[in-house]
This record gives sequence, structure tokens and C-alpha cells, in this order.
Amino acid sequence: MEHLKARIRHVPDFPKPGILFYDITTLLADPAGFRETIDALTAPHAGQGIDRVVGIESRGFILASAVADRLGAGFVPIRKPGKLPSTTLGESYALEYGTDSLEIHDDALGPGHRVLVVDDVLATGGTARAAVNLVQRLGSTLHAAAFLIELEFLKGRDKLTDVAVTSALRY
Repeated sequence: MEHLKARIRHVPDFPKPGILFYDITTLLADPAGFRETIDALTAPHAGQGIDRVVGIESRGFILASAVADRLGAGFVPIRKPGKLPSTTLGESYALEYGTDSLEIHDDALGPGHRVLVVDDVLATGGTARAAVNLVQRLGSTLHAAAFLIELEFLKGRDKLTDVAVTSALRY
């Protein structure tokens, strides 16, 4: 998987000083890299009866929709507040300075759905935890959470101890 890491652009001091941003657009633009990325995210979950793949705004949408297609599952978006057109269920989570929130349509999932949550990066785990909580609050069975990149030094996995976590690339 090291060859996939070579296709990811590193942008220092974005979005603010001291942050190293892992820009996956360069990986997604490469047809072979994109295909292998989706293969890596899909393989651990193939044949597991997943019928819904949840993608977290915004880069998670790109990955999750392709994974859903590969798994023969439906795609469900989790978005920032005010972006979904029907009634929603929301979940707030802590940031370094303040809070943020995510929303899902309140009828997007329910009992009987087996769900895989997909996002581009697992960092501190707050966003992923909020997404997992939304899936669980809607009564679905959470199969796992899958990430393209896991920044292990930020210990986001510690917020997901009750969730099976897979990550294709680790830093």
C-alpha cells in the first residue's frame, strides 16, 4: 500500500498553521490508484451482508458511494447541518475549540439494515464517533467503520472501541 501513499499530496499548514493535510485528490485522479483505493476499502467487508454504506461529508461521499456500488449496497449521506432536505437526526461532537454537528435523514436507516461507515481520514475520531452514533440511534446494525487513512498518532480509534475499524493506509 506504500505506492498509494506516494500518490497522496501533503499540504503543510492547511487549513491552519501546524496542520499537515493529506490531500487525496491526487490519488483519486489516478485511475489505477482510485480503483485500488476502492478495492482496499471494499475487500475486508465483501460478503458480509452490508446493505447500506454511509459516507461522511464530503470526501467520504466519493469513497463511500464507490464502495456501496462494489458491495451492491445503497449509499446514505451524513452531512453538515442544514444540507439535507427532509427531517433529520443530528449529533454534535467536540472539536479542539468548540463543537460541530452532523445530520442524517431520520428515515435513511432503520432496524434490519447492516451498515458500513466510510470516510477518508480517521484523525481524532470525533466525526467518526458522531456518524457511528447516528447509525446506532436509528436502530441499524453497525458492521464496521472503514477509512482510507488513519492518523494513528491522533488516537481516533480510541473513540471507536465498540466498532470494528479498518484503514487502508496508516500514518
